[in-house]
Amino acid sequence: MMILLTLLLVVPAVLIASAVKHVPAGQVYSLYRRGKLLRVLQAGTHLVLPVLDRVTHKINLAGQTLRFEEPLADAHDVRGTVYWQVLEPERADAVFEQVDQLIRRGAQEALRSEPAADRADRRDLGARVKQSLNSALRERGMMVTRVDLDVA
Repeated sequence: MMILLTLLLVVPAVLIASAVKHVPAGQVYSLYRRGKLLRVLQAGTHLVLPVLDRVTHKINLAGQTLRFEEPLADAHDVRGTVYWQVLEPERADAVFEQVDQLIRRGAQEALRSEPAADRADRRDLGARVKQSLNSALRERGMMVTRVDLDVA
């Protein structure tokens, strides 16, 4: 009898506690129901359905950093840091888990398309890589803000 009474008190309390989601400032959470994006929760406190709704991505709007090191065909190694941010969380949510691979692949393709003689000026090369990455990421709701390169 005591166990039943405890369950009757604990289970509703747990369900109520899991129905409240607090999203910190500078972040958004993507809320899914039955595997489909229901909505994006902005900063603040929200009520959700505890068994049906699930937060899948916690997206930081302030910006992200990705460090990479790519060996190129002509034996030059290029190291760098890409600074990027999410502008449209609804569009970015679909590819958020693959964004690191998208940026790495895009940077590698942009660097391979550059002639070896043009790689000497890191600032111009970084600007061209940034432009190339932005052309691919803008349609997905993200933007590269800066690319810092170290050419070996």
